[in-house]
Amino acid sequence: MPTSSYPHAIGFDDVPFDRAGPGPVGVVGAVFAKDRLDGVVSGHVQRDGTDATAVLIRLVAASRFFPQLRIVFLQGVTLAGFNVVDPVLLHHALGLPVLVVARREPDRERIRRALLERVPGGARKWAVLDRLGPMEPMGGVHVQRAGLTRTQAEAALRQWARHGKLPEPLRVAHLIAGGVGEGHSRGRA
Repeated sequence: MPTSSYPHAIGFDDVPFDRAGPGPVGVVGAVFAKDRLDGVVSGHVQRDGTDATAVLIRLVAASRFFPQLRIVFLQGVTLAGFNVVDPVLLHHALGLPVLVVARREPDRERIRRALLERVPGGARKWAVLDRLGPMEPMGGVHVQRAGLTRTQAEAALRQWARHGKLPEPLRVAHLIAGGVGEGHSRGRA
């Protein structure tokens, strides 16, 4: 697969938020055209809510960047706490492959217990995570994928991980989200 297979990409991350506070949490999408940051989309999802997939579909499909996009990257499968994104539904709704990326493999049993014991609607959210199965180690990170093979996912990681192990659209979305939420970016990007 040539390295230009995914020349236009978007990566999403959530804005840092007060985990004890209610309300909406910002979400930022960094859009890349090859090597260049081409734009930013933003919206809000409910903390521990159920609207993450629908909001991401709306943000991507309504953006002027949508016709050129070839892949969606997610920094984990949840936003704003336990607002679970369904990568399979996202893939089908947008017609784009979705690659979920995490630095470390999540503790699935701990997540399952938290969802089932403490989160309203947790059983439905766990069902989405359970259908995805465990994350796969790949390229120094862990991934889940919808709409692309393992070989295609490896190629996308090689193409987009330019300044570390995270794909550049995710790294930049993280930096922007930190700057928006806290007035400056911090942490590992």
